[in-house]
Amino acid sequence: MRKNVDIADRRIVAALAEDGQASAGTLAERLGVTAPTIRTRMKSLISQGLLRVAGLVDPFQVKGLTVALVGIKLMSHMQLDKKLTEIADLPDVNWAAVVTGRYDILVEVVLSEDVSGLYDFLDRDLSGVGGIASSESFVVMKARRKWIPLPRGARTWFAENIQTKNEE
Repeated sequence: MRKNVDIADRRIVAALAEDGQASAGTLAERLGVTAPTIRTRMKSLISQGLLRVAGLVDPFQVKGLTVALVGIKLMSHMQLDKKLTEIADLPDVNWAAVVTGRYDILVEVVLSEDVSGLYDFLDRDLSGVGGIASSESFVVMKARRKWIPLPRGARTWFAENIQTKNEE
């Protein structure tokens, strides 16, 4: 169910989208409200599941990360929400969505390996979900404005093996 967000909350979210590291004081000064108001509203948005503040990475600037899109056709639409949740909960999944068109679900995965990581995701993780009739994978070769939160599966690897493309 969608929730209504008032204009003050929208302004806070928009300001955080520009600078997620801005302090409550900086945001308050910029938006013409008090810092406690900013903190209270942010806590409320977070607790309602409407806002998450996270570090984002450009996966195309980090050596060792592979991004792929996977289109999935299900055997049946009887448990569409259940399958969406199961797939979204897989460790390498950044996001999953029910879509229109030739696929039932579209998934973005971020892998800490090359094509072998995609193979493992398809063979081990996705097949473990069951009820999948077919899938088609697309490795993203290049993208613009692609900042992502790291899914669980890539976080440990990333913390231990970070190397930017410029350090090669």
